[in-house]
Amino acid sequence: MATSLPALPNSRTEPDGSAVIRVLSYNIRSLRDDTDALARVIKACAPDLVLLQEAPRFFRWRKKITRLARAADLVLLSGGATAAGPALLCSLRATVERTEDVLLPLTPGRHRRGLATAVVRIGGARIGVLSSHLSLTPEERHEQAGMLLDRLAGLGVPHAVAGGDLNERPGGRTFRRLGEGLRDCWTAAPWGGEYTFPATAPDRRIDAVFVTEGIKVLGCGVPSGLAGVAEDDLRAATDHLPVLTALRVPATA
Repeated sequence: MATSLPALPNSRTEPDGSAVIRVLSYNIRSLRDDTDALARVIKACAPDLVLLQEAPRFFRWRKKITRLARAADLVLLSGGATAAGPALLCSLRATVERTEDVLLPLTPGRHRRGLATAVVRIGGARIGVLSSHLSLTPEERHEQAGMLLDRLAGLGVPHAVAGGDLNERPGGRTFRRLGEGLRDCWTAAPWGGEYTFPATAPDRRIDAVFVTEGIKVLGCGVPSGLAGVAEDDLRAATDHLPVLTALRVPATA
């Protein structure tokens, strides 16, 4: 049985306007598993922002994502089929400034990839948000990481968070490339579990959350042992484990 984790900070707005937020990154495998368990995990993590990968992309895809969001007390922010799988959910704490779904160049014979992006305001902080699911092919994955960094910089905000399923372990070229421009939250403030895949017997970290400089990482990891997150639900929800991150984002001048 997993032991209880030390508490992550609850979401709040500080007197100076800075925002303490929780961000969850999660590959949900097109909702092919136990969606009730998935909703329970997401809700128990109490996120302000959720970065999804492999959201439904086909028949009634928007209705399916919206139903999941509602079950977790969240709303659909952007993405899904229009981003080739990545999607963003948010709590009502977030004020949405703009969203954009981006399709990355298609390599014939390979899966289409995309990015779900948004700019939101929480408390006094203005935050860029990006969800991604990178290629299984090393060279293409490395190129997509560059596009991710360019897109994040193009959001035009001082503070941003990006995450997703990288399909690569730390130390790989793509992971290193992202780490050159961003900070890996697990490395900055490890909390909870490290490995994210496969959910039934995790032995590797291929899912991650990154932030720009200036954001303070208060804790990051797999919420195994977090109060309200059942081990059975984590195994039943999908084939990946989620990454939960607590951040303090400075107020925007």
